Amino acid sequence: MSAEQLKVSRPRLVAPDPAVEAEAERVAEALVFAAAAPVSLAYIAERLPDGVDAQAVMARLKLAYRDRGVNLVESGQSFAFRTAADLARFVADGQAEPRRLSRAALEVLAIIAYHQPVTRAEIEDVRGVQTSKGTLDVLMEAGWVRFRGRRRTPGRPVTFGTTRDFLDHFGLEDLRDLPAVEDLKAAGLITGKISSGLSLPIPADSDTLGPDEDPITPDDIEALGILAPGVGEDETA
Repeated sequence: MSAEQLKVSRPRLVAPDPAVEAEAERVAEALVFAAAAPVSLAYIAERLPDGVDAQAVMARLKLAYRDRGVNLVESGQSFAFRTAADLARFVADGQAEPRRLSRAALEVLAIIAYHQPVTRAEIEDVRGVQTSKGTLDVLMEAGWVRFRGRRRTPGRPVTFGTTRDFLDHFGLEDLRDLPAVEDLKAAGLITGKISSGLSLPIPADSDTLGPDEDPITPDDIEALGILAPGVGEDETA
């Protein structure tokens, strides 16, 4: 095949229309600004002009807001505007004091974050002590922990996992951004007494049931007193 033929057969790349891209950024910016909760990438993409790369649009907006008083942050494929971390002290006056978790609740939250999907018995196995229902209730009321499903084992125990609000609160884009052992040691959260061979598991995707999990059923909802998955969530999620 000649060079001339190759030129003809090669598909032409169409440059994005700057006006369309600019309008798409304005639409995406307005969607996030107007929402009371983080807005999912899928929700944004549905409302942008055909052919526009929603991920690229959000990446440009994140860059544009990087050094502003508010930043566009991403958590679990969802976006929200947040006060820049270094300015938090200027806007804290008059805000409600954040709930302080007990040491037990912090331990349980950490175990769920790193070991999810995890059952109550597995949490207790890691901690070496019993975990009260009240501790789990506190984490669920905070919106950081949720029921995922039921394990396919005798008794079908409920599995726990973290939520999108957990990622948003701690400034994580996804679970892979959880700090590694080295980071925890550097922050003084792990002492030198811990075995040098300590490793932390990579948590499962927070939205996908594992091969050993069954989804929550209507009967489970009634027995556990919880909402069905998706019920009560903001439509922008």
